[in-house]
Amino acid sequence: MDATTEFLSDCACRLAYEGLSPEAVHQVKRTLIDTLGCGAGAFDGEPAAIARRMASRVNGDPPARILGTRQRTSMDLAAFANTALVRYLDCNDTYAARGTGHPSDMIPAVLATADGRGAGGRDVIAAIAAAYEAFCRLADKVPLKGWDQGIFVAVGAACGAGKILGLDRAAMGHAISIAITSGVPLGVTRIGELSMWKGCATAAAVRTAVFAAGLAAEGMTGPGAPFEGRDGLWQQLALEAPKWERFGGGDESFRITDTSFKAYPSVVHTQGPIGLVLEIRNQIPVAQIESIRVATYAEAVRRTAAEAEKWDPATRETADHSTPFLVAAALQDGEVTPATFAHARIKDPALRPLMKKLTVVEDREFTRRYPGESCTRVEVTTTDGRQVAAETRHPKGHYRNPLTDGEVEWKFRGLASTALGAQGCGRVLAEVASLDRASTLDALFESLVISRG
Repeated sequence: MDATTEFLSDCACRLAYEGLSPEAVHQVKRTLIDTLGCGAGAFDGEPAAIARRMASRVNGDPPARILGTRQRTSMDLAAFANTALVRYLDCNDTYAARGTGHPSDMIPAVLATADGRGAGGRDVIAAIAAAYEAFCRLADKVPLKGWDQGIFVAVGAACGAGKILGLDRAAMGHAISIAITSGVPLGVTRIGELSMWKGCATAAAVRTAVFAAGLAAEGMTGPGAPFEGRDGLWQQLALEAPKWERFGGGDESFRITDTSFKAYPSVVHTQGPIGLVLEIRNQIPVAQIESIRVATYAEAVRRTAAEAEKWDPATRETADHSTPFLVAAALQDGEVTPATFAHARIKDPALRPLMKKLTVVEDREFTRRYPGESCTRVEVTTTDGRQVAAETRHPKGHYRNPLTDGEVEWKFRGLASTALGAQGCGRVLAEVASLDRASTLDALFESLVISRG
């Protein structure tokens, strides 16, 4: 195997629960709470329902559960359906480096494989940490250059699923190779008017990863040099082979402790503008606003305001990637929640005049400081010439301005209480808190069953 595959497979196989820091274990649990809250809150979303229907038609051996239900399917389709559920609200975690993405998209791969194989909580925690190490250390070195974050997801999820399956280093290398050679997705998923696939693209990468790990467990081999060989990933990205160090452990922190949570259900680049607008909205009546200027870093402009579709969104997926829509909604409503993305609100003509008062511009200094800082400045001018401004370097939820444990619980309950009820939320929280003592995931999956009627 090539050096990158060897590095990833060796480190993933070596990582054990006993080698995790207390901070890493705690962050895995926090991330699991955040992720499951996103999933419970998205249960009625159309993409999630489509994925459940597809998955429920297939029997698995061994079977794995579809989150929110007692239905079982194959491990790979459970991973797909559950990732589609987790991603729909666009409220799960993020990691920003040379490459970016949502590493918690990989958690359903670990959960599905663990459910199918009857793995215990400590194995799940270690597998999640390993998946994050692979995802984030790749993202540290690899700019996506027009490809999608599923590159990182496929590799990380293969590592996580492979650990649950007990793959040795050689088989883990084959799982990684099969996953990456068959799972390199296009960045066009997140361009223009966004479709339902925006929240399902990484679900496809996760499904590929679980399938690849299963194949490797049965003895399937993959290309020996998927990264560094001729026509391998580095050649496709026009990238020199990175130099690798090691995964977390000892004096090296685990990458999961460097991930950020979201305070609002929208793309990470809009967390700053939303928070700032909510901070200053009580100082200026909306009716007196003459103009709104949002200054931010280049990637935020490119992703959330550079295309015509972001100024007149027609889909939920476009609206949660639209700075103009989100700023206007935050100003008018005083909040941004899943209800903000009801179809009637997305197309509400009352928001358009306010959206037209916005300009979104790049601040080159902010671009220079990204991704270490996610700088945004909002300046509002009134009809009588008064100005109010606010600025942030680390929006709430950024790993340098993290949500407290209490805020993570508050977010979970806010997203999940409609589906699970207050008692149900408490049960899920208790199961996650005791995950390191759980012999299986049965109680956790049962706590997440959503009753209708």
